[in-house]
Amino acid sequence: MNLPNFITLCRILMIPFFINFLVYNYNLYAFGVFLLAGISDALDGFIARTSKKKTRLGTILDPMADKLLLSSSFLTMTIIQKMPVWVSIIVISRDIIIIIGALMLLLFYEGLNISPSILGKGTTLFQILYVILTLLFLVLEKDVAVLSPLLWITIGLTVVSGIQYIYIWFKLLNSNDKQS
Repeated sequence: MNLPNFITLCRILMIPFFINFLVYNYNLYAFGVFLLAGISDALDGFIARTSKKKTRLGTILDPMADKLLLSSSFLTMTIIQKMPVWVSIIVISRDIIIIIGALMLLLFYEGLNISPSILGKGTTLFQILYVILTLLFLVLEKDVAVLSPLLWITIGLTVVSGIQYIYIWFKLLNSNDKQS
């Protein structure tokens, strides 16, 4: 296992600590762990690109770590009643759809390069921003309702990017069916 994959694995192992801190109202620690996970995400990607240590495992493990961290964040904040249930349902449903779609494409089309769309990356950015600001508001003991406009933008992007992925996959599947 190379260094970037090890860092990604460490990010995954941070998730139970993040959840625990959030559930037990150690919001500053939860905020710190989430920021550390974000820094580790940037670091593992930087090391993998600059040292030419990109691996197939890393291309699967890195986005999976991101999805696990974000899904855990939304779900835990819903459980502690800092986020509406419907928000978690939308975010997690999109992630499940993306994971199932990517797995199906990998199973049926060997050697297919699956990469996130620009809209998908933007959605992830807004989800991270929303989680960071929510955590910051919890630390500062401010009302998270102030973040409603950002929440609606994030949810809108989440829904639209989920539809975009489904459209791209059906288009890809239809084009491959015609070639057969």
